[in-house]
Amino acid sequence: MSQILYQLDDNSLDFPPISAALTEPNGLLALGGDLSTQRLLSAYANGIFPWYSEGDPLMWWSPNPRAIINIEQLRINRTLAKAIRKAPYTITLNQAFTEVIQLCADAPFRDDETWILDEMQSAYIDLHQQGHAHSIEVWQENDDDIQSRQLVGGLYGVAVNGFFSGESMFYKKPNASKFALVALSRLLKEIEISFIDCQLLNPFLADMGAIEVSRDIFLQKQQNAITKVVPTNFWQARELLLSN
Repeated sequence: MSQILYQLDDNSLDFPPISAALTEPNGLLALGGDLSTQRLLSAYANGIFPWYSEGDPLMWWSPNPRAIINIEQLRINRTLAKAIRKAPYTITLNQAFTEVIQLCADAPFRDDETWILDEMQSAYIDLHQQGHAHSIEVWQENDDDIQSRQLVGGLYGVAVNGFFSGESMFYKKPNASKFALVALSRLLKEIEISFIDCQLLNPFLADMGAIEVSRDIFLQKQQNAITKVVPTNFWQARELLLSN
């Protein structure tokens, strides 16, 4: 039986059932709709995310398998542990979301066209301003001028209660994106959140301990996570300590 690709209704926030996602391309569920805050939150609450390139229609995905990091299994090798002990960077939460997403879009290590188009950036900045999207920033301080610190790494993602879906990261200095991921993991662990959604596996994430699980297992974990109540001040902008 051939699979059907759904076209979203502009007048409804409903998505088709996850079981309708295509096997090829893996996880493509629907086309169309918009990037409104309401639709994005509906998508993430159901384990769906947007991903498309310039010139393509808006595409919505729920791949099988799904990449996650179980926080207890985050891999910090000896080199990274040594770097953390030296504390070369300052880590902050939600102090430069716009800069982080812009730098993720322009990350020089990308060998393909970015999917973080201007309209995606605008949509996630709106999500951030409404308290649903968050960033971790990694700064290198200037000893001669503390006011001129440089943003050298970071990541951003979307949180729905206790469910966090990582979207992208960047680095300009060695280990900076790893510092951001470690900081996020330790932050979430404080309120007993057990995993981070990484969406799709890549070599960097695999090196940090990410694994692939079936979509059914992911959805079980995801639905448990979104029932967790997060303290109202949990995502407030502040500096994060990254002691080993």
